[in-house]
Amino acid sequence: MSKEELQKLEEVIRKLQPEANIIHTQYGKVDPKEILHTGLFDFEKASQSAGWIKELNEEHIPETEEYGISSFVYRSRRPFHPGRFHQWLENWPKEIIRAKGFFWLITRNDLAGLLSQAGSVITLEAAGRWLASYSNAELEQLKMQDPDLFEEWDEYAGDRMTELVFIGSNMNKEQMIYELNRCLATEKEMERPASSFLDPLPSFTIVEETE
Repeated sequence: MSKEELQKLEEVIRKLQPEANIIHTQYGKVDPKEILHTGLFDFEKASQSAGWIKELNEEHIPETEEYGISSFVYRSRRPFHPGRFHQWLENWPKEIIRAKGFFWLITRNDLAGLLSQAGSVITLEAAGRWLASYSNAELEQLKMQDPDLFEEWDEYAGDRMTELVFIGSNMNKEQMIYELNRCLATEKEMERPASSFLDPLPSFTIVEETE
């Protein structure tokens, strides 16, 4: 690996996990004391320091433009059209190294979707129910228990929204935003019932907790 390739790899790692300790080695020769029983790993800290979490929290990590490693958050208060979003996923930009976040589908107004991508693997699953799908009585109770949940409440969408973090190499941010915006439902489509859309995306459900 050349010096330039090594530097680029380090930038990718720091984007994915800014708190990671990077050790340089040849042929895997590492002092075991540096990696075994160090007591350094903290699951809670590691999960909250991941690059995509920092981006969502607007703790942007400065890019090293020399190596083309960058990241951005795509946000929208309008749902995705399932067919167009599916087509975009089928043509996933190869420049994306890691992506994660929540998304809103017009055909699944009750469930928040969770997208996770690493390398060639992309998964879609349910992240839970949107608060906007709760009854008025349930919402009032939640407001009393935790008013912070409603800080970003939208008059129309409630808490429904899309927030997707993309980390990649030489990404065309403007083009990606343009393509994702084209996947959003139009004003006329927003007036149609959810059942009128063909939804080719994998189904996802949540398991309701029982006492």
